[in-house]
Amino acid sequence: MPDLTTLFPRLAGVDLAQYGDKILAVGFILLLASVLHFVNRRLIRLFKRFALRNSSSAEDQRRVETLSRVFRYVASVVIVVVTTMTVLSQVGISIAPILGAAGVIGVAIGFGAQSLVKDFFTGFVILLGNQIRQGDAVTIAGKTGVVESVTLRIVRLRGVDGNVHFVPTGMIDTVTNMSMEFSYALMDIGVAYREDVDEVYEVMRATAAQMREDSEFAARIIDDLDIMGVDQWADSAVVIRCRIKTVPLDQLKVRREYMRRLKAAFDAHGIEIPFPHVTVYAGQPRSGRAPAFPLEIEGATARPSGTPPGD
Repeated sequence: MPDLTTLFPRLAGVDLAQYGDKILAVGFILLLASVLHFVNRRLIRLFKRFALRNSSSAEDQRRVETLSRVFRYVASVVIVVVTTMTVLSQVGISIAPILGAAGVIGVAIGFGAQSLVKDFFTGFVILLGNQIRQGDAVTIAGKTGVVESVTLRIVRLRGVDGNVHFVPTGMIDTVTNMSMEFSYALMDIGVAYREDVDEVYEVMRATAAQMREDSEFAARIIDDLDIMGVDQWADSAVVIRCRIKTVPLDQLKVRREYMRRLKAAFDAHGIEIPFPHVTVYAGQPRSGRAPAFPLEIEGATARPSGTPPGD
C-alpha cells in the first residue's frame, strides 16, 4: 500500500492515527445514535401495544395513541441534538461557544418568537391535562373536526366537509371535546298545539325503546330516552326537548335514525308535525263576539285589493 504522505504531500507531519481514532469515535457515536433511535421506536411501540391491550375503553386508547406519537417525536429530537453536540466535540469543535451563542440567539429569538414558545407550552399543558386526543371530535379556535394528529406545536383537524385545519396550540384558549366518555344526541321535537303532550311522550319513549332493541344501535346507546320536557311555545309548535346518551362520536348517527323513526311513529299515530302558519281571527271583546271578517271571492283567481269586480 503506497504511503499517503507521498500521494498527498500536505499530510506530511500530520498524525493520521489521531484522525483515525476520531473517525472511529464519530462512527461509533453515529452507530450508537442509530441504535438508540431504533430502541426508542421499539420501546414506544411495545409500550403502545401493552397500553392498548390493557386499556378498558376507547378513551384510553385515544390517549395512548396521542402520547406515543408525542414521546416518539420528543425522544428523536433529543437523540439528534445530543448526537450532533457529541460529534462536534469529537472533531475538535468546541461546543462551549456554540452553546453560548445559542443562548444569546435564543434570547433574541425568544423576543421575536414568543408565539412559538407559547405554542409549545400550551401544547404541553393540553397533553398533560388529557384535553385533546387523536380521534376526538373537538371545537378549537373556531374550527370543528376530528383530531388527526396532535403535537406540542400543531393540532390537525379534519372537518366534516373534508377540509383540514392546522391549529397552533397557542391559539387554543377553549377546548370543546364532543367525544370524551360519552355524548348526547340532543333533539328538539315540535308538535302541533292540538296534540296531547303526554301521548306524545309515550310515542317518543316507545320509539326510543324499539330503537335500543335494534342490534345495529344497541351498542351505540347507553341509556333510555331522557325527555327534558316542554322547552318552548313556538309560533306554530310546542317544542319538546329530549336527549339520548350514546357512546362518543355516535350521537349524530343515533339522532338521525331516531328522528327518522319518530317521523314514522308520529304518522302512524296521527300526531301532527306542524309547519309554520298563521291563524288570523277577529278576537272576542268583553262585550261579546267580534264580527266576522268580510270576505268576497269572485272567479278562480284572487283580485288585488281595490280592484273593481268588472275588471
